[in-house]
Amino acid sequence: MEYKDYYQILGVSRDVSKDELKKAYRKLARKYHPDVSKEANAEAKFKEVGEAYEALKDPEKRAQYDRFGSNYQDGQSFTPPPGWGQQGAGSSHGNFSNFFESMFGDGGAAGMGGGDNFFAQGEDVNAKITISLEDSFRGAKKTIRRPSGSNQTGTLNVKIPAGITSGKKIRLSGQGKSGMGGKAGDLYLEVKVATHLHYHLEDKNIFLDLPIAPWEAALGAKVTVPTLAGNINLTIPAGAKSGQKMRLKGRGLPGKEPGDQFVVIQIMVPPADSDEAKEFYQQMSEELSFNPRELLEKTLKR
Repeated sequence: MEYKDYYQILGVSRDVSKDELKKAYRKLARKYHPDVSKEANAEAKFKEVGEAYEALKDPEKRAQYDRFGSNYQDGQSFTPPPGWGQQGAGSSHGNFSNFFESMFGDGGAAGMGGGDNFFAQGEDVNAKITISLEDSFRGAKKTIRRPSGSNQTGTLNVKIPAGITSGKKIRLSGQGKSGMGGKAGDLYLEVKVATHLHYHLEDKNIFLDLPIAPWEAALGAKVTVPTLAGNINLTIPAGAKSGQKMRLKGRGLPGKEPGDQFVVIQIMVPPADSDEAKEFYQQMSEELSFNPRELLEKTLKR
């Protein structure tokens, strides 16, 4: 049979280190992997590279190979000593050449490149995606670049489900890191809902600060209030106070149990920025019997 120069097959010197050996193997395995290679003889080359690495990655096999192969060149006729390699021999797995099995026997060979990930399923990849509150409310379709960790290139179309909240993950099957001969892993996109200028989100509930004038708070009023589903008319009760919450049922994020929108009243005081305004405030202080600290003063006197 012909002698195989495993060092030459991997393109390394005979004193190559373990790390450099693995690096050379990975490079060639990627180059000739039948799933991705366009080389005409890719499958045969891939098996040859895997066999060479299987022989040299194990220190005992490598020492054995070096001891009996130092006087041979690739392609030369090789005749092993009588009984050589029989101690580990068994039924052939079909993954290795006659030379390999004559040299080592086929026992203990888990497959070409055994122990590496080229025959394993690809890895899952985690990444983040930021969406607007409007996207979270209505759902959306986004086009994103593939994360660098996925080792796949191009863009992806992502469907954002309506009602999704920060911290939830969107799973894209088979869009993670590609395996070498196995199924690609999945891509998990962790969602972050961006801060909104007017609304803020707590779980599926939406909060909106609603500025109103003092007379609207005192007398009551009907005002227009925005929601993510459109404007509505809201009745402010007479005597409303700052910080008071008014619930709009089902106006939060959609879902099996939709959230609510809470309108938080904020009474805004007009500025005393003119003589007329100052005179008006002075008149109010004289004519209205109102002490905003009355309860505080009574409590502190106890």
